[in-house]
Amino acid sequence: MSEGNCIFNFYKVKNYVVLGLTKTVNMKKIFLIALFITNYQVINAQYTEVINSKRPGFSESPYGVGTDVIQIEGGIFFGESSSNETFAKTDPFGGTIFLRYGKFMEKLEFNAKVTYQKNKSEFNNILTTDLGTVSGLSELTFGAKYLIFQQKFADNSKEIRSWKKRTAFDKKRLIPSVGVYAGMNLNFLGKAYKEPKMSPKAAILLQNDFTNRFILLTNLIADKIGTDNRTYSYIVTATYAVNQDWSFFVENEGDFLKYKTDFQVGTGVAYLWNENLQLDTSIRINTNADESAFTVGLGAAWRLDRHKDKEINRDKDGNIVKAKKRKKKGNFFSRLFKKKRK
Repeated sequence: MSEGNCIFNFYKVKNYVVLGLTKTVNMKKIFLIALFITNYQVINAQYTEVINSKRPGFSESPYGVGTDVIQIEGGIFFGESSSNETFAKTDPFGGTIFLRYGKFMEKLEFNAKVTYQKNKSEFNNILTTDLGTVSGLSELTFGAKYLIFQQKFADNSKEIRSWKKRTAFDKKRLIPSVGVYAGMNLNFLGKAYKEPKMSPKAAILLQNDFTNRFILLTNLIADKIGTDNRTYSYIVTATYAVNQDWSFFVENEGDFLKYKTDFQVGTGVAYLWNENLQLDTSIRINTNADESAFTVGLGAAWRLDRHKDKEINRDKDGNIVKAKKRKKKGNFFSRLFKKKRK
């Protein structure tokens, strides 16, 4: 679900699976195998068994989609914005597509964002005056993000001797995982949205997993760097998974522009159709005193999963005997439309 995110992060799986092979069964071997399985070295991956999407929130997780995964996140938005000072009204409508691709290493993700927007404006005073309509590409950004620090937590759920230890809060959860983003705003935009030149964009991406269900994302962003329209902003998103199907989020965003400051809050829900498809809806309102605005969004996220997990086979003595890759089963259409099993 939303990365907002990484709503279903608690389903994250290990990248390496260990298979213990024995010819005969006895208590000593069972003990050694059990000890090995519970203590082998784990290398965590970005890949998860179910889709992790940044929708419907605007914030990004420091985690990528995983190697050989192509993910498409898109939706439409519509709303209304009116100025309490100039009496101008704008009805925005448009759509956004966010493409994500994992390659070379688990910690690295390449992405691109394209937004098409149509604004119909009018002046409302004694009479209503139509100010016309402008449309075109309003955003075209290419970039990449990289996970530089991944916080690891103790798994207390298997503690059976002490209820206190099993339910104790791990203080490491207060320290977030950290990622960085770097991108470029291209200038192949519509006339109404065109910038004087291309400009870089950078961000610091933080994620706190306070529980397996409750996640907090914080993004610190510098956009259109080196231009007169440069923006410094933050996005804070709290996401909670109600169950394996449904989750919701609340979000606060602040944009510090050269001439004004904008703040907005949003909320929404996401539904996991299957492990590769998520549906979502959201609503946002502007909290500025001089402007009244709301935006409604509807969207979906889908991934083409070509990720392969490595399997490490070991003999009865714990030695690696063969290494192979396990490929995901199912064709294109079965992964797209198959409803998850209950």
